[in-house]
Amino acid sequence: MTKPMTDVIIYVVSDAAGDTGELVVRAAVAQFHPIQTDIRRAPFITDVAALERIVRQAQEAGAIVLFTLVIPHLREAMGKLAEQYDTVSIDLLGPLIQSLEVKTGRPSRQEPGLNHVLDENYFRKVDAVEFAVRYDDAKDPSGVLKADIVLIGVSRTSKTPLSMYLAHQKYKVANIPLVPELKPPAELFNVPKAKIVGLTIGVPYLNIIRKERLKALGLPNSASYAATDRIEKELLYAESIMKQLGCVIIDVSHRAVEETASLIMEHIRFT
Repeated sequence: MTKPMTDVIIYVVSDAAGDTGELVVRAAVAQFHPIQTDIRRAPFITDVAALERIVRQAQEAGAIVLFTLVIPHLREAMGKLAEQYDTVSIDLLGPLIQSLEVKTGRPSRQEPGLNHVLDENYFRKVDAVEFAVRYDDAKDPSGVLKADIVLIGVSRTSKTPLSMYLAHQKYKVANIPLVPELKPPAELFNVPKAKIVGLTIGVPYLNIIRKERLKALGLPNSASYAATDRIEKELLYAESIMKQLGCVIIDVSHRAVEETASLIMEHIRFT
């Protein structure tokens, strides 16, 4: 089986969980959609030996390393290792921490993970992320009855990235792909329409995205998955289901995940 090709590999290295770094990476990558990105987290790093292993792996993979290290000796070591192994590295927190120390005249606390206080909000976010993974792509259709938001749409309309982004905003999200050959799960028709968001997209835009996906999989772009007539058929079918459900419909063409998510959250707040 041909392995998917990746345009960019990015290591997110942290002496805490690495959430901050990954969110920044995803925000940046959204500006280059639809590239294939492999984000590899290396959380809770506590020693230089671990950093060296990661930098060597990044060098071998031709990857970028983004790090959010608050412990000074680890941050300094990472900079030296990246230079030693000729690896592109980005220090996300170091310059800002140093600037704040100069501005305030006070040293930083040098404690990893202070932005992840284990309060109720933190656990809600963890639960939401686990929920999004469990009920992604109709793995278990019963999830739509438990979700705060249900996303529906054809393949490659950003259902999974949106589910994960919204999960970080503490929304429990399930998503259901709409395929003409498959009936939507019966549970979907028992969900209040205010909770359902239909995602649509322009035919030319989806055609480009699907061709890129086929290319990444090592398949010819002449496959029916990316054919214009097939896409038109899928979108018409999806539109008919959305109208039947009476849900709001958002066009994701030329929209970053963050922008679409903002529209979804605004809709949920005011319904």
